[in-house]
Amino acid sequence: MSQKYEPVESPDSSTIFGYHDLTPPTLSNIHAARRTLREYLPRTPLVRSEALSAEFDADVYLKREDTLPTGAFKVRGGLTLTAGLDEEFYEPGLIAASTGNHGASVAYAGREFDIPVTIGVPEDANPDKVASMEALDAEVAFHGSDFDEAREWVEREAAEEGYRYVHSANEPALVAGVATAGLEIVEDLPEIDVFFSPVGGGSSASGYCLTVGELTDATVIGVQSEAADGVYRAWKEGHLEPSEKMDTFAEGIATRVPFAGTMNILREHLDDMVLVSDHELRSGIHTMLAEEHVLMEGACATGVAAMRELREEIVGKTVVFPVSGRNLALDRLEEILDGCNSHD
Repeated sequence: MSQKYEPVESPDSSTIFGYHDLTPPTLSNIHAARRTLREYLPRTPLVRSEALSAEFDADVYLKREDTLPTGAFKVRGGLTLTAGLDEEFYEPGLIAASTGNHGASVAYAGREFDIPVTIGVPEDANPDKVASMEALDAEVAFHGSDFDEAREWVEREAAEEGYRYVHSANEPALVAGVATAGLEIVEDLPEIDVFFSPVGGGSSASGYCLTVGELTDATVIGVQSEAADGVYRAWKEGHLEPSEKMDTFAEGIATRVPFAGTMNILREHLDDMVLVSDHELRSGIHTMLAEEHVLMEGACATGVAAMRELREEIVGKTVVFPVSGRNLALDRLEEILDGCNSHD
């Protein structure tokens, strides 16, 4: 019978357990994560975007995390955490809440290490991402109208059944894993002026703050949709209160609740955070598909949208942003293309 864990006092509005640690990973932790990941993942390319470089009169580079297994950066974190999992959780398995990429990351790692995985998703979850998780042998359960309602169900299940709850942000191993992409960028292109990162739960931006932000002179800027600005307001106003507003189509950044683990890192290391419209996210997806033949999710189109928002500030500079995921549902892609073409 698996050991049961009771929730412990949490600094934010999510549930955490005694095995969670809100201490930020060190650079040593990140290097250790890279040694682990070398066995499982390829290095991802950093490539110059000719179209964006011409549009912005800058040197713009894309970190192609979409080339990873599962098609998104999150798999770095899932493998790092699961590689170091306590044996007591092997039998009950892992449980996580996700709109798709975090869940696929945990599912991929669970299959790699032969550990059962349950993923709670909102009822309107991206069907392509659900299919991907199921193809990786995860059990997918639909609960609630958005990520945070699915998360609340997952947290109850973790307490009742003894699963290891893989929090989407309050996990230093996840942050260390995704931060390994930043080490690769620094090695390939140390002379960076501006780095843009999408912000949802904050693991991606935290990882880049601890690597690109600390090891180069780059200004690291987080980007969030103005239709889901809970983390932006919490970061600006210095609190961890949930937001009632969450209307973005970009599920990778569709969260209402700021998380303490990543927020602590962002408050100390992030240089700025900006908001962009969902219209600009759609336009960014269209641009990248039409000009570079790169398929982006709404979350990673934040990089294009932010450059357009800060156009005058990046002229002549070296700019990098991650293509954090390619898992855009076909019906969403068709809707975006139809909408953008109708405005041409």
